[in-house]
Amino acid sequence: EDKLTVERARKIQKFLSQPFAVAQVFTGSEGRLVKLEDTIRSFKEVLDGKHDHLPEAAFFMVGDIDDATAKAQKIAAEIAGN
Repeated sequence: EDKLTVERARKIQKFLSQPFAVAQVFTGSEGRLVKLEDTIRSFKEVLDGKHDHLPEAAFFMVGDIDDATAKAQKIAAEIAGN
């Protein structure tokens, strides 16, 4: 259980790296504005374990949980293609 808690905490830490429009020049990532409701839903789903199957890397520099899911699929496709 402790390992699972740490894994979720690490995903949340990465998820806090939302790409802001003002940082686009530095990050190269398009800025995203996420509604409060979507942010709360996304974090609740991570805490509830709904996205335990997604890799930690999918949570970095994305807007909401739907973006993280799409990024996870992209990562999986890249791995499968190699």
